[in-house]
Amino acid sequence: MTESGQNFYSAATHGFVRVACATPKVQIANPKANLSEHLSVAARADAAGADVVVFPELSLTGYTLDDLFLQDALLDAAKASLEALVQASKAWRTIVVCGVPLRIEGVLYNCAAVLHHGQILGLVPKTFLPNYREFYEKRWFGSGQDLNTQLEIAGQSVRVTPHQIFQARGFESFALGVEICEDMWSPQTPSTNLALKGATLVVNLSASPVTVGKSRVRKRICEATSERLMCAYAFTASGPGESTTDLAWDGQSLIYELGELLAEGERFLSDTLTIADVDVERIQQERLRTGTFRDAGHITSGAEVSRHLFTHLPHTLSDFYRLVDRFPYVPNARERLDEDCFEAFNIQVHGLMRRIESTGAKSVVIGVSGGLDSTHALIVACKAFDRLGLPRAQIRGYTMPGFGTTSGSKSDAHKLMRALGVSAEEIDIRPASKRMLIDIGHPYGKGEPVYDVVFENVQAGLRTDFLFRLAGQHNGFVVGTGDLSELALGWCTYGVGDHMSHYNVNCGAPKTLIQHLIRWAARTEFDAKAGRVLRSVLEREISPELVPVQNGQAQRTEDKVGPYPLQDFTLYYLTRYGLKPSKIAFLQYHAWKNEALGDWPPDYPQAERRAYTLSEIRKWMEVFLFRFFTISQFKRSAVPNGPKLISGGALSPRGDWRAPSDGDASLWLDELRTNVPLT
Repeated sequence: MTESGQNFYSAATHGFVRVACATPKVQIANPKANLSEHLSVAARADAAGADVVVFPELSLTGYTLDDLFLQDALLDAAKASLEALVQASKAWRTIVVCGVPLRIEGVLYNCAAVLHHGQILGLVPKTFLPNYREFYEKRWFGSGQDLNTQLEIAGQSVRVTPHQIFQARGFESFALGVEICEDMWSPQTPSTNLALKGATLVVNLSASPVTVGKSRVRKRICEATSERLMCAYAFTASGPGESTTDLAWDGQSLIYELGELLAEGERFLSDTLTIADVDVERIQQERLRTGTFRDAGHITSGAEVSRHLFTHLPHTLSDFYRLVDRFPYVPNARERLDEDCFEAFNIQVHGLMRRIESTGAKSVVIGVSGGLDSTHALIVACKAFDRLGLPRAQIRGYTMPGFGTTSGSKSDAHKLMRALGVSAEEIDIRPASKRMLIDIGHPYGKGEPVYDVVFENVQAGLRTDFLFRLAGQHNGFVVGTGDLSELALGWCTYGVGDHMSHYNVNCGAPKTLIQHLIRWAARTEFDAKAGRVLRSVLEREISPELVPVQNGQAQRTEDKVGPYPLQDFTLYYLTRYGLKPSKIAFLQYHAWKNEALGDWPPDYPQAERRAYTLSEIRKWMEVFLFRFFTISQFKRSAVPNGPKLISGGALSPRGDWRAPSDGDASLWLDELRTNVPLT
């Protein structure tokens, strides 16, 4: 338990709603047998902590009944089974959404019944009835489009309309909408109005017979719907047991969130549950920051929606039905990673090309250290010059060894510049640095080994002074090398070093992505000689190399600012979705608690494939929050131009992130310390 008395390890504590898609074995025209199946599956879903369990279309009777739907015996039995299921639901905390045919005001409707703890929260009739090719639903059912009435059933007066949302008391983010099968395939879907009126989770009870390729189409529609409507979308189709007179059934189950597939059930099986933890708070956050969604709700005409409140009792289980990517900026799949690297690299290249054209520069100047960031900036510059038809010799690379420069990085810098064919020079900044340290009265100038921030900044500042003067001398401009992660953590000296340049190609690239960009470019954009040097750079420890090697150990950036994989993770969820620190820590814990879980991006360094404990996660998040909110924003308020690479991932004050320079981290640090246990 945390200081706030919450169970940190339960997904329910962090605003997740557990959704289960059920694929029961159907017995056609046998509501009593189907009731038994519903009781069993719903009880399993409840035991698994599901907040909502969704059954297929007409699940209490089966879908393939044809004219049997018009038999009184069948309809009476279906109603009786529904009433029995309502009574059974008193024992469960789970909302049950099942399919049933019901006679209402002399018309038969294909309905979804929403049941919770002994109550029918509402009945949702199907709006669009397919009546083409193999479908003949208008022969039996009426459209519920304009239906808005009350029905007495199971001793309750129940609202019947497709236009209703089921809202959890005290949990605004949990708002459930329902549509049925063909409703999803229509150009004007009921889910559109439901989402615009507040539904964060939409479920679809479907029959959907299977043909070759149809499963892919369903996935595309569900994915697009969840992304376009900024919601979670759960789809479950009829499976085994339906009549195969002319059709077949695969029981496909899908759960999407904001365009991301969370869970997919195995097809052609029965008696299955597909479960995922849906982040409805993230959905609400995404809507808050997207004015277009809000505006659409104001201008789009749609039916008024009824709201029904229910009491939500969160589960206390500690399992988590969701895979969390360790590297949110880096796709796991090779194909996706290559595609993202291609786009990011070319965004950087074309941004630099345009700046060269608009300024009429005769050259560009880059400080080349042999590290990741300057290496990447250099190869971007090479491609920009190639595409502009300019000689690479007009790229002027300078390596500027200081007091902490190692022979390995210096050697790599020279090898890289030679392999790429740029103009390469070396300027030793140690004499000028020592002169400045003497002039300002620093202890190092008197022979004392004091390696403080002033000692470091003198070197960083002199490097920048040299680069800017050299740019003027050669009718060019300075290409910046500082990356997105350094900008977030304030790991740069104001006005110098990685903070300032004339144009920064790396400002939108997080550290965890840059290594993959270099690896991709080595494989696809440069010859074997340059590729070998680029891969050598990737093997080097991340270090500013401003402090001399001590006891055989070079200066390590991550000893100060924390592991970049963790800090990039925090950066992504904090700035992209505005999540609370405790929730980010919860996600990090599940992503990083076991090095064997999940997929590693292709070619990720073996030495860095490790796990992190919750105490490590909390420790480094404290560092991130303090640096991000308290000591870094004033630097971000004065950054040079540079291209945005990732949606929602820029920190320029002219782009995604606007914040006061005099911020305070206390609110976020207090939330972390209160709600994340030490172990």
